[in-house]
Amino acid sequence: MLNKPVELYRDTLRIIDQSRLPDLMRYEYIYTLSEGVKAISELKVRGAPLIAIFASYLVAMLAIRSKERNFKRLKNRLLKAIDKIENTRPTAVNLFKAMREMRDVIQKAEDREHLIKDLREKAEELDRKESMNCEKIAEYGLSLFEKGKKYRIMTICNTGYFATNHIGTALGIIYKLHEKGMLERVYVPETRPLLQGARLTMWELSQNSVPAVLITDNATGFVIEKEKIDAIIVGADRIAKNGDTANKIGTLNLAILANHFDIPFYVAAPFTSVDVNISSGLEIPIEKRSEDEVKWVRKCLITKEDARALNYAFDVTPNFLISGIITDRGIFRKPYNLT
Repeated sequence: MLNKPVELYRDTLRIIDQSRLPDLMRYEYIYTLSEGVKAISELKVRGAPLIAIFASYLVAMLAIRSKERNFKRLKNRLLKAIDKIENTRPTAVNLFKAMREMRDVIQKAEDREHLIKDLREKAEELDRKESMNCEKIAEYGLSLFEKGKKYRIMTICNTGYFATNHIGTALGIIYKLHEKGMLERVYVPETRPLLQGARLTMWELSQNSVPAVLITDNATGFVIEKEKIDAIIVGADRIAKNGDTANKIGTLNLAILANHFDIPFYVAAPFTSVDVNISSGLEIPIEKRSEDEVKWVRKCLITKEDARALNYAFDVTPNFLISGIITDRGIFRKPYNLT
């Protein structure tokens, strides 16, 4: 596997700057809250589980590096830092769950030494849990496929190491299929506007010698039919109790196509991506990002400078289009009641 996208070294966070891949494999060191918030908002760190891990380590790092000697003020500053971190990305629920756990640690701490120790241990625990979640998801996902056969799988965006710090969710299942000799090829839509499929997933699969082919986003329907795709596996940023799922923009298109061509459409995500406080996808906040992400591709303007653009970062797939939701707690089927 690759080097970890997020690691805490003593009092410094080291990340792989995903915004520079695949042109440049660049490490960046995070020392302050503003640098950490910028890393999330600029997608240097991305993927729902990875953002939660990064944010947890960021809080621990801020405690370690703080020069504040008044313990009460230190706790208040950390709680305010968590508020700022939570304002970076509204759609993925994993971030908010992780920050709730870090808040609990801060509020229960009785002195500086234990605060720092407990925050670091909680962040490390969340990282380890994500590793276990990914392995369980991969094993459950593997069970959906018949041994002795080779499969053609389509996915979207990036759901592997760069999204989880570990083997991944949808890509974790794909890695297991490859490991068992059950994968013929992965078909990867480029994933406009920020090209996470082209830049990250293709690079990651190449690094791990997994056979993959890149396609344009608008070729997915024709490719499903002509290449005889066997299944589509995607990740998730937030899942409602009824199974409605928010994921990278373009996921809904794939679900509709899978339904049309009568092939399975699976969602793979840790149970931490389930928001038990919302009943349907209508309640999921959908992030809108800068128009420039649509108008510019890798520093190249592709339209009129004054053109207007609409840039929803996610869409919501209704539960009836989902064949199964693969989590670390097992595989859920229709009718979904995720509690």
